[in-house]
Amino acid sequence: MPIVSNKGQGKKGSQERKLRKLLEQKKRLKEDLELERIPVSQACQSLIKYTQTTRDYFVPSVWGNPPVDPFASQSTGTCGCVVM
Repeated sequence: MPIVSNKGQGKKGSQERKLRKLLEQKKRLKEDLELERIPVSQACQSLIKYTQTTRDYFVPSVWGNPPVDPFASQSTGTCGCVVM
């Protein structure tokens, strides 16, 4: 009875895994290339514009107090916490 060796199959499986890994990496790199890019200066200008025009009521010294929310529940003198 001839002796069958699995050395070739193990090497082939290893090569297939490496190929699959390389193809996945190639796909990710292509996706990265397709992402829209903008210059850093443009991104900074956009961020500055956003921070200057978007109201942040956590900074009342700059933006004033927040407007009254008609949908907020009316407080009854308690903190609104419920112990379960």
